[in-house]
Amino acid sequence: MSDSVRAKATLYVGGLATHVTSVTLHEAFIPFGPIIDISLPAPDLPSNTDPHRGFGYVEFESAEDAKEAIDNMDQSELFGRVIKVNQAKERKAEGEGLGSKTAIWEQEGYLNKYAVSDEDRLAAGGADAEQKDDQPMDPMQGLEGLDVAGPRLA
Repeated sequence: MSDSVRAKATLYVGGLATHVTSVTLHEAFIPFGPIIDISLPAPDLPSNTDPHRGFGYVEFESAEDAKEAIDNMDQSELFGRVIKVNQAKERKAEGEGLGSKTAIWEQEGYLNKYAVSDEDRLAAGGADAEQKDDQPMDPMQGLEGLDVAGPRLA
């Protein structure tokens, strides 16, 4: 199964009570189709006594079953708490995103997504962009007469 198909068949289930287990989630979601995997991420801090972080993932065999589960289970009640069920987002690479120790603009994915080539920059600016590259713009241009504070007197 490809990663994109697998991501479409995986659901995020949030707002879980602390006593919800993977067996509970399996029983709640099995009416919508065969389930491949259920995971409840452990708390980040080892001192935390909660069994999970309040959310989990349910992976179905097919994306259609996952969509059916979203339609029926989102905003429903499980153990006295209203749960949120969405399609899970794809997992980011280890060194990518906000949790990375590398600056975001130095990450490969950022440049691929947001970099603008010189040709595109020139095309967007037209002929004026070529003249601006030859002559540096004066940062003080247009600020004449702003050296006096207060209202303008006629």
